[in-house]
Amino acid sequence: MLWNLVQKQLDKQSMSIYRLSKLTGILDNTLYSYSRGISEPSFTNMVKIADALGVSLDEFRSDKENG
Repeated sequence: MLWNLVQKQLDKQSMSIYRLSKLTGILDNTLYSYSRGISEPSFTNMVKIADALGVSLDEFRSDKENG
């Protein structure tokens, strides 16, 4: 799941979903729905998340989760 890769970055940076919400402008309820697998982030929101975490979108490629 895509969120697992986001969560790894959040853990690595000791960042909460609430803080990510403030940095991205994405509602925290939306981020929580991503974390629970209720919905998947749009490309636009993934760009905002990557920017807020200071990483490339490549960090969230599905092949990274398995290797």
